[in-house]
Amino acid sequence: MPTAAAQSNTLLASILAEVRKAVVGKDLILTKVLIAFLAGGHVLMEDMPGVGKTTLAMAFSRALGLSCRRVQFTPDVMPSDLTGFSVYEKETGKFIFQPGALFCHLLLADEINRTSSKTQAALLEAMEEGNVTVEGKTYTLPKPHLVIATQNPLGCVGTQSLPESQLDRFLMRLHMGYPQIQEEVAILRGRAVQNPLEQIRPVITAEQLLLLQQQAASVYVDDRLYYYAASISKATREHPQITLGVSPRGTLSLVQAAKAMAMLRGRDYLLPDDIVPLCEDVLAHRLIVKNGTSPKQILEEIIRRVPVPAPDKR
Repeated sequence: MPTAAAQSNTLLASILAEVRKAVVGKDLILTKVLIAFLAGGHVLMEDMPGVGKTTLAMAFSRALGLSCRRVQFTPDVMPSDLTGFSVYEKETGKFIFQPGALFCHLLLADEINRTSSKTQAALLEAMEEGNVTVEGKTYTLPKPHLVIATQNPLGCVGTQSLPESQLDRFLMRLHMGYPQIQEEVAILRGRAVQNPLEQIRPVITAEQLLLLQQQAASVYVDDRLYYYAASISKATREHPQITLGVSPRGTLSLVQAAKAMAMLRGRDYLLPDDIVPLCEDVLAHRLIVKNGTSPKQILEEIIRRVPVPAPDKR
């Protein structure tokens, strides 16, 4: 009789297989996005336009059975476009709330670093709290509520960087990169007849995703692994080339993501090998480093230096 972890592993593999119909050659990125969703976190995709970030978001929304909306962020997008607003209805003499773009399961926030800081703050606040407040009344967002935000590299026309406090709201920051030539040819072939997104079928529902998130949260963690994750974060706060280290929120995010990784690998307990591969994706964007220093290299050095525990399996 297969264990619950093994059954979930088969289901998650089916989700990834569906998404691969539309996103070619990015298996590692797809796996990490799914890990973020299982951990209940949001993803920041940083890359040049046209590499498939929007396709990735739409593919996941279809495979996971989620309602999805896309907002193209520009300087004139207002916070109310996201949160919603009240409209006076003449027939009833009452103000009726009109939900904004945030009222969906999966929001694709395209080019988030092209909009105003006020609109960025409204989005990040809703991501953190799971609800919005309009004219003194609080409205709960659908669950699960996930955000894939994209941003162009700094230096592109009209971009402005997100403050560190807002970057900290994202569980992961990922980079897709350009495809290999064989992968690009496969993309061209796949689009010759129809849009590959039309081939994706729902594998689960939003309610089932919530159950999978609960299962990921219940993965067993030995105390020595809690100390291991906390030791990595502590080392970033003490490193001479880092001016701002990882916060406790960052440590919590690392453990949550690692638990989802363990579940994706068919286990109901955590190992150090679930933590290490996610350190760069979960922690690098939370660091402020001195000029000329690479967060990736610093994290690699810290991981080599922090003793790895050998916990007993449950």
